[in-house]
Amino acid sequence: MTVPSSPHVSAFFDEQTFTVSYLVREPNGKKAVIIDSVLDFDASAGRTSTESADRILGAVRRESLEVEWILETHAHADHFSAAPYLKKELGSPVGIGTHITAVQKKFSQIFNLGPDLSTDGTQFDRLLSDDESLKVGELEIQAWHTPGHTPACMTYVVGDAAFVGDTLFMPDYGTARCDFPGGDAAVMYQSIRRILDLPEETRVFVCHDYGPDGRPFAWESTVAKQRTENKHVKDGVSQDSFVSMRRERDATLAMPALILPSVQVNIRAGEFPSPEDNGISYLKIPLNAL
Repeated sequence: MTVPSSPHVSAFFDEQTFTVSYLVREPNGKKAVIIDSVLDFDASAGRTSTESADRILGAVRRESLEVEWILETHAHADHFSAAPYLKKELGSPVGIGTHITAVQKKFSQIFNLGPDLSTDGTQFDRLLSDDESLKVGELEIQAWHTPGHTPACMTYVVGDAAFVGDTLFMPDYGTARCDFPGGDAAVMYQSIRRILDLPEETRVFVCHDYGPDGRPFAWESTVAKQRTENKHVKDGVSQDSFVSMRRERDATLAMPALILPSVQVNIRAGEFPSPEDNGISYLKIPLNAL
């Protein structure tokens, strides 16, 4: 039996959005990928900055790494992606799941973007299909379509590590909501079971953590811990009971503070809308639409 490689994983936590970005490198070389980067955004001033992304860049440059890909697990609803900035600095292409086109179509309608947004995914350098693989040095990255939170969510399985985006949280926090446009709790249950069928020792890296009950922030668990301890979907929880729980819980949740600005940017692969005649880019706020 082939023993899976064990990539070196560096995590970068943005406490403002509770987001974890990852720099994943081959264990014996310099090839690497970046997963779920953050562009800092001051909503009150409408101003962006690159402090979070620069922390990743600093690590890349200190270690003389070659970043082969900048990957997104989905079009995030709680932070801007720094993919365009990192691509400019590193020359690395940007990848996301092929079903991003469904998310683009849905939100193009909500924001009434019309011809201002192409909904064929061409803003990204590569659209990854389910079970497609990427070779990064000695690492093989398996792209899994794991929808439910959104129609386009991906999990990236890299050797003995799985980067699950918003599909799973730490075991004491459970799972992500499924009430965004195109979300589906039953579909997410099936996606989660696929992830939890990985070997029990597989490291599970989540995209967010909120430090419930005051515990220190954390972002790494294992398939074994998720199967035995996840408060929403551990072994023995049926699909029907999960769907019921998710629907009841999601009905109590407010929309993320940055969903309206961030989705408009992230469905464009992190690019801002085209500047208007005064040279300034603008975002839309649809009223009473979500």
